[in-house]
Order: sequence, then C-alpha cells, then structure tokens
Amino acid sequence: MSQDDQDQDQGEQLLDENGNPIDPNAEEQQEEEGAHKYAGIISWVVSGALHATALLLAGTIYFLTADPEQEIPPVRVTSIPPPPMKKDEKPKEERELLDPKVVLDIESKSDVVAPITQLDLPDEQSSREEENDSPVPKGREEAVADSEMGGQGAFMAIGAGGGSAGMFGSRTGGGRKRAVGRGGGSKGSESAVDAALRWFKKHQSPNGMWDAEKYFQNCTEDPKCEPGSLAGHGADEVNVAMTGYALLCFLGAGYDHKTPNKYKPVVKKGIDYLLSVQAPDGLLGKRNYEHPVAVMALAEAYAMTSDPDLRKPAQTGVDMIVQRQNQDKTGGYGLGWDYGRPSQRNDASVTGWNVMALKSAYAGGLSVGNSMEGCKQWLEQAWKANNDGKGGRPDWQKLDPYKDKSLFSYCWTSGAKEFAEGFGHQNMAPVGMVCAVFLGHRAGDTMLETLANYVMEKQTPRAYPCNTYYMYYNTLGVFQVGGEKWKTWNSVVRDMLVGAQRKGDGCFDGSWNWEGTGFHGHSVGRVLSTAYNTLCLEVYYRYAQVQQAAGKK
Repeated sequence: MSQDDQDQDQGEQLLDENGNPIDPNAEEQQEEEGAHKYAGIISWVVSGALHATALLLAGTIYFLTADPEQEIPPVRVTSIPPPPMKKDEKPKEERELLDPKVVLDIESKSDVVAPITQLDLPDEQSSREEENDSPVPKGREEAVADSEMGGQGAFMAIGAGGGSAGMFGSRTGGGRKRAVGRGGGSKGSESAVDAALRWFKKHQSPNGMWDAEKYFQNCTEDPKCEPGSLAGHGADEVNVAMTGYALLCFLGAGYDHKTPNKYKPVVKKGIDYLLSVQAPDGLLGKRNYEHPVAVMALAEAYAMTSDPDLRKPAQTGVDMIVQRQNQDKTGGYGLGWDYGRPSQRNDASVTGWNVMALKSAYAGGLSVGNSMEGCKQWLEQAWKANNDGKGGRPDWQKLDPYKDKSLFSYCWTSGAKEFAEGFGHQNMAPVGMVCAVFLGHRAGDTMLETLANYVMEKQTPRAYPCNTYYMYYNTLGVFQVGGEKWKTWNSVVRDMLVGAQRKGDGCFDGSWNWEGTGFHGHSVGRVLSTAYNTLCLEVYYRYAQVQQAAGKK
C-alpha cells in the first residue's frame, strides 16, 4: 500500500448517523466499566453473607450457653399514694334532719291527711360510696315471685318487686333510693337511719354483742347513756336478742359482713358472737323468742352473701324452730309457738318472730319443711276464736273488710274455740296483721283489712314516746297493706321518729329514749328502743311491697 493510500485511510474518520465521529475504543471502555460494576455488586453480596453468618453464629453460641433457669426480672409499677390527711382533719359525716316536731295532733283517718305526692330524696344524691348495684345474691329468686311455691303459697311473695336481685335486692344502691322514693321516705329518715347505725357501732362490745345493760361502757363520748335493764331475764337471753336486733338494722340497710362497706367489721363481729354462743343443736339463747330473732339475722346475712360458713349454723337454727313448733293434737299439723318446748299455748308475740325468721330462711334457700302450713292453721283458728261473735266481740262471718275491725289476742290455746282470758285480752292485731301478709293474705281480704282497720283507729301513734313494739309490727304490716292507710301511717310515724331521735349529745347521739315506750317485758332500755325505731325507718327497702292483688291467695 502506498503512503498516499495510508494517509487517505487515516484521514478518513468513522461517522455515526448524525455525522458525529465514532471513537473506535469506546466499546472496549464500556465493557471495562461494566466489569467493574459487576465486581462491586459481587463484593457487597459476599460481605452481607459473611456478616449474616457471623450474627447467626453469635446467636447460636448465646442460646447454647445461656442459663435456662434464669428469669427476666419483672417490671415493678409503683403507684403514688394519695396525700395523707392532715393531723386534725376528720371525714365529715353530714346529717340532715327535719325539724324535731315530736308531738303530732292529727286524726287517724286517711281522708284528713294530705297524701304524700312529692318526696325530697333525688335519685342522684347518695351518702354511701359503695351504693352501686351489687352482683352479690340478695336472696333466692323464687322468694320474690307472687306465686305458689312448694306448698308455701303466697307466704313467699314478701319482697315481690326486688327483681333479679332477690328478696333483699332493694336494700342497696339504686334499688334502695328508688324504694325510699316510692315508699315515702325522706333525706331526714335516711339520715336518721345512718345516725342510728353509727350509734350501734359505738356501743358494740369487744366480743361483738350488744349488751342490754352495759352498752354505754363501750362508747368513748360524753355525756354517757344510762344503763339498761334485763327486765327479769337472763343476760344470755337478752343479749342474744339485742345482738340479733342490731344486726337486723345493719342488714336491713344493706350492710353485710362480706361486701365492702363501712360497717362490714361491725356486722362480722356481731355474727361471730352469735356463732360463738350457738349450742350444738342450733339453739341461740334459751327461749323461742330470742332464738328466732338471732336466726333471722343469720338467715338474712346468708341470703345476702351466700357465705358458705353461715349455711350450717343458719340451717340448724331453722331446724330448731321447726322442732319446737306446737302440733295440733288431732289434725296432724303444726300451729304456733310457746316460749319453750311444744305445748298447747300459742303465743302471738313469739309466733310472730318465728314466722318472720322462717321467711328470711326460705329467702336464703334454707329448708323450712312444711312449717308454714302449720302457721296458716294457727292464724286462721286463732283469728276466728278471737272474733266468734260472743261477749261483744266481732263475728268474723259478718265483717265488712272496709269499715269493720277485728281482734287478735296475745294467747290462744290449741283447739280452743275462744281466745284465752286474762292477759290474752291484750290485743295483738299488729302481729296478726303482719303474719296475715306473710302467710298470703292480700288487699281486700277480710282478715287483713279488718286487722289493719283496728290498727289505724286504735294504735296510730300521736307523739313519742309510744309503744315501739306495736309500732314496729304496725309499720311493717301497714306498709304491705299500702294505699291510703300507708300514706296516713307514714305521714305520722316517719317525721315523729326523725324528730324524736337524740342529736349531737355525745353518747346519746343517734339513739331514741326508751322511757314510756311501754309494752310488757320491754323495759330493756336504749338498745331495744333504737333497734325498733331504726327498723321502722328502714321499712321502705327491707322488703318490697307485695303485689296488691285483691283477695287472699
């Protein structure tokens, strides 16, 4: 090739489609750059694999060498307590009471007393921190049904209206406030109940009982209350009854020994005392008077809490009630009760407490046998004997339930066609009326209405002091009768008791005087008068009113 040809070839350059010169070494340079990129990627992959292998190896070594018994220390959460109360600071217990208008000049007829149309206890107000509807059982559900149950009849309907909470479901929370509103209670009556419970707390003995004589020695405040009396009875009899009464006041207001509440320790100590003095056969005290009062308290505590430790003591107490019931000599059924073992003497006062104790026992699911059928026989025969049309007495076959009055004596002898003379003349219409309600008589029934008519005309109190024994039974009975009779009764008794309660004077504060509250054998003292009056003011929620069905079931 000539030199000219070589110069011509070197002078000619390769051009692309746009006329730009092409570097003949560019392709080789691109291949070299790609090789460098691939080498970088490979190096990163290799490095990552090596690190992962190292981490996996380290983890394997840790788990193989770790102590399997070693626990991870727990994390402690520290709560900051509320600031302590100042040294002189005390929880305030407000007490709103009505004006102490003790003497009431009224007529006992309902048409001269203005009906209660408004109540001064709003549902949103409450002085109890624990007043929430409680899931704790408050008595067997069947006991609130207004229906025949196992031969016991409408006896078991007491407390109807308690709903799913059971027979005692109106004693706490919203149920209690609604019951106070429906029944005619007030802020004053509720304040008086709480003041009375504080008084009982201050006067409880260290062993848990309430001492009828020496109760005031347990209080640290002055001036001191006066000593009480045993009224001719033994201390073991009276103090068992006083403890039962006081416990019924706490239980009636919804305070038991299991549910968190401000009186829980007080109630527990009282129950423990009763258990400590109960005989192996179940007897509490000696007589068929204090025994049912104490059994009633144990039965209600069991019904309200389902405490398994109370089931056997309560049941053995009920068994003793059934064993001591009088028996009809010819009819083969039970009747009422005497003070001791079975006899022909049926004491209305003693029988009344036994009927109420059996009612509470049934509510707790305890066995009462067929004892209530015998109670019905006693009530029917004793009432007819008292109203046989002889000696100026009413004739039960001719009574008008809406205007006539009937009688019920203190004692009735089994099989007798007439009531007993002497002390038997003392009229016990209040007990007959309450037992009639508990044993199935309803509004419109001749026995119930005529006994209530007697009570309204003869025993409506006008001033305190009055017969607190009668007043307890009458308040319970007239509340169940309901209607205008209850409006009249409540308009008198509620404010009378609130006004008569002792206030702000040391040891006396929250109690009621007992002088002049006379009833045979009831000059015991301040513990008893305070218990009866407290139970009267708790009537709105101790048991709901039965259905006001006409006639007897």
